[in-house]
Amino acid sequence: DHLREMGISVVLDLPGVGKNLRDHPQVRVIVKEKDAFLLDGTEPRLQVGLRYTATGSHLRNDMFIHPGTSATEEGYDVSGDTKPFGFYVVAALYLAVGSGELKLASVDPHVQPVLDFNFLTEAFDRARLAECVRVIIHMLNDEVFKEIIDERLDPTDADLETDDALDAWIQRRVATSHHVSSTCKMGLVSDGMAVVDGEGKVHGLEGLYVADASIMPDCIRANTNVTAMVIGERIADFLK
Repeated sequence: DHLREMGISVVLDLPGVGKNLRDHPQVRVIVKEKDAFLLDGTEPRLQVGLRYTATGSHLRNDMFIHPGTSATEEGYDVSGDTKPFGFYVVAALYLAVGSGELKLASVDPHVQPVLDFNFLTEAFDRARLAECVRVIIHMLNDEVFKEIIDERLDPTDADLETDDALDAWIQRRVATSHHVSSTCKMGLVSDGMAVVDGEGKVHGLEGLYVADASIMPDCIRANTNVTAMVIGERIADFLK
């Protein structure tokens, strides 16, 4: 239907194309460091992480926490200079049950598509991310951080006062982890939403393969970079 709306002829109807968009929704707890604590913006941004299973979750290792040592006001900064925001700690949902959708913005392939992440529409996802934020707040309130942290900038105490307030803050702050995947998922032909088979070949078409993170049935519980490279290498072997 979407292709017809865009005036594109349909060669093969695969309804799963563009559906099932997955990612790792995240929010950041931002703190300001004390003046005596020196931040080096050229140091590795990620050196330690905490993976755990949310309370009551049936999905193992569905959460991930990691710090960043050079929080900036916006975007990415390669100068090595740090901003007054100090550092942040990320709360990331590493296995969301909700999913989004990718649609075309134009028939011109050079125009970026529309990504509807549809983050946190599922109550289960919101509850797990809220718990993760409170875990981070609890850690940052520990004695060991008192010589480092001057103040917490975001979320504020008011944002943490009630579950509803925290939920509202999360919905305002939620962002992508840049791990977009799963819009051409791998699966059996009997799965009406599957797009490719176990070798990356598009169901119902000869000679057409997909070899990137879009064929993951779900977003893996890790950074997608290495897995995407493995997918490319493996499917390249199939084509030899």
